[in-house]
Amino acid sequence: MRKLLLSLALAGAAAPLAAQSADPMPASYRQVQLAALKEQRRLLLSFADSMPERLYRAKATPIQRSFAEQVQHAAGSAAFISGGYTGPAARWSFADTAAANGTRAGLKAFVNSAYDFTEGRLAAQSAADRAKIFDLFGARQLPGWQVWDEINQHTMWTAGQIVANFRMNGMAPPAFGFF
Repeated sequence: MRKLLLSLALAGAAAPLAAQSADPMPASYRQVQLAALKEQRRLLLSFADSMPERLYRAKATPIQRSFAEQVQHAAGSAAFISGGYTGPAARWSFADTAAANGTRAGLKAFVNSAYDFTEGRLAAQSAADRAKIFDLFGARQLPGWQVWDEINQHTMWTAGQIVANFRMNGMAPPAFGFF
């Protein structure tokens, strides 16, 4: 009887440990998150295509980032966050930020590089890293699977700010993907 109780106690202790290494989300949710990353990339590239290059360094307000800096912030943050808070740390870098600030080709290369890295991180994220809790900037503790949703929220929030750059120049922003 003692052996049975000890076996049951050990099995009960091992079950939570096994559950922690398994992805707590359905496999299909990773595809939802990948679709969100692809939509972020599409939106930021459409911004780069729609804004005249001569306005890439323009700011909607004096304290705001320029148009190109805003796009870079959205894309670069996705890469930075995914590199540090979704699995073993990895760094993404882009060598030619000067071109990204002043040319369409440079800005689009920046966005594509950031999202190539970010989408690769999602594809490579293990089940254990999806279940692991990450300390996101010392502000929130989130499981690795949820960090992707935070990246999406940050990107869309930043993209919304970029709309002001279009409006101040009498331009409509590119169409939002869901309408």
